[in-house]
Amino acid sequence: MKSIIKSACILMAGSMLFQSCSKFEEINNDPNSASESQIEVEYAINGAITGAQMNPDVAERSFVLYWKTAGRQHRQGGLSSGGYDDGWTTAYYNQVSGWLNGVNLAAQLAESRIAANTAKPYTKNLLQVARIWRAYLLSEASDNFGPMPIEGFQGKNPTFSSVKDVYYYALKELTEAVAAIDESVVNADGLDKFDPAYGYDYKKWKRYANSLRMRLAMRLSEVDGAKAKTEFEAAAASGMLITDADQTFKVQEKEGWDDLTGVMSREWNAQLLSATLNNLYIGLGGITSEQQLPDSLHAFIKDADYLGLKFANHMASMSNEPTIGYWFDGLHKTMDPRAYKAFIIPGQFNNPDFSFYPSYTNDARTVKRSMDGYGEVDATFTWNASTTGDWGEKGAKNFLFTYPGTNPRLAQRFRNSKNQRIFFAPWETYFLMAEAAVKGWTTPVSAQAAYETGIAKSFEYWGVTEFLGAYLTSTAYNNVGTSVSWGHNAEPPATHAMSYIDAYTKAPGTANILYPSNTLYKGGTVKNDALTKIITQKFIAQVPWLPLESWNDQRRLGLPFYENPAIERPLPNLPGLTASNYMTSDIKFFPQRIRYPSSLSNSNPAGYAAAVSLLGGSDAVLTPLWWAKH
Repeated sequence: MKSIIKSACILMAGSMLFQSCSKFEEINNDPNSASESQIEVEYAINGAITGAQMNPDVAERSFVLYWKTAGRQHRQGGLSSGGYDDGWTTAYYNQVSGWLNGVNLAAQLAESRIAANTAKPYTKNLLQVARIWRAYLLSEASDNFGPMPIEGFQGKNPTFSSVKDVYYYALKELTEAVAAIDESVVNADGLDKFDPAYGYDYKKWKRYANSLRMRLAMRLSEVDGAKAKTEFEAAAASGMLITDADQTFKVQEKEGWDDLTGVMSREWNAQLLSATLNNLYIGLGGITSEQQLPDSLHAFIKDADYLGLKFANHMASMSNEPTIGYWFDGLHKTMDPRAYKAFIIPGQFNNPDFSFYPSYTNDARTVKRSMDGYGEVDATFTWNASTTGDWGEKGAKNFLFTYPGTNPRLAQRFRNSKNQRIFFAPWETYFLMAEAAVKGWTTPVSAQAAYETGIAKSFEYWGVTEFLGAYLTSTAYNNVGTSVSWGHNAEPPATHAMSYIDAYTKAPGTANILYPSNTLYKGGTVKNDALTKIITQKFIAQVPWLPLESWNDQRRLGLPFYENPAIERPLPNLPGLTASNYMTSDIKFFPQRIRYPSSLSNSNPAGYAAAVSLLGGSDAVLTPLWWAKH
């Protein structure tokens, strides 16, 4: 155990959360000299939870550039176009290995002290907390890479297990840990500060474990339905789930540069609104922009049937994104009320959520940009989100579509390291139960009640509950043909007529805009059934804290609709996407995983070979995971 103790002590020494503990101060002076008796179980758990918040270096690369990109929570190329960076992957793989190292140490220390009769009254409960957190970390790592070691990260080359075995193990651990927690145990004074999520409130840990068990069970629903149903129903019947805001698994961020610094805090990454999310927002719920925005912006709101300016020579056209080729020179008539809370309207400088970074603010305030051969375009009080991909010569002439000041970008509250990072919130519990009920599984509430409660919990978080009643009854379609009302299952027409203005001639025109065909889901024939509604609402609710879950749902179900990257020129990392098929959807057009870092094949060639063999395909971004949609 000595090598894992040394590694975990170094990990914990960087945590900055142990300053009041004299024993930890002794370890921190020389972590390599630490003995087993000097390390408390709670130190190792704390290090593993805190580390998983991600310092800014690994957060930008994994959370922002990988997860938020693949999960389409913002507009970014890279992974969404099949790209990959070994340095980014190495940073994340090394970190998640360290967190698993620490939580394994916690479990081993607890087990050894229980066996030696030297445990404290609460040590058995700490063991269960360690097992719960280890189950989460294993699922996170596996959802990124695929096969992972179950008994690994202990100071020696690990043996890899299949994705199925990782999930079966995690589900078993969650089940046993919940059953073993003794809620009557009294903690020592000060123990709570070593748990940044729940302060060792064991009832909340049980709620988290059961809700997490539902999440992991649902992940298996498309490939292992019987196991998924059994595990889900057992967790749902527990009566101990995350159902209210005060039960949310969340950790407070702080300014600086350490593991608790905000995961979205890097000023140079604007995190522009994605076309995927924008097409879900526009029109959904029937709440007008006039109801949501100050009077000073009402003059910029356009008619509901207006499409924008058509830029045939400056904007890509080769994608199944429904409004591609048009630039919206105003604000939309109706908008999901969470959109204006999450993203900032260009030019809205008096918004308290306007970007606060000194250097970034200059870019954010630049709302006028030129297009070669056309002239300057003023993006003040406009709302656009362009698809990614290669825009070719059109993109080379367009200095507007990727600029921070001319696009909606993530609000300050998520970038200033003063928020609480969410790992599991009540809305997810309800959306999971809604999906389970639609599948015919036994759940404590009906599908409709769970669906509508999930929306209510999300609206509560965003502070827009005044719109909830009207929103839930809306039959208005968004840009991809989905409505909110549970009882409204009528499919949208194939097209809908929209007016536009030619940007060059100023002549008005009319276009028949397609509701896109998502051929990943039911052959593209269904856009407004119960499951599409549930996953649409879940996707919106998870913004911006849970992009990995958004990516997981899309890989698992093909929902919600993801537009293809533009291919004005071929994308070398997405060879299957061509000029002849870009109006369809295919798993070959979207990233399925992250490749293992090159360091793994170099340091553990046997383990790497075993992992790739268990993956069932090459070590490639486009190789789907076992539970993903096939």
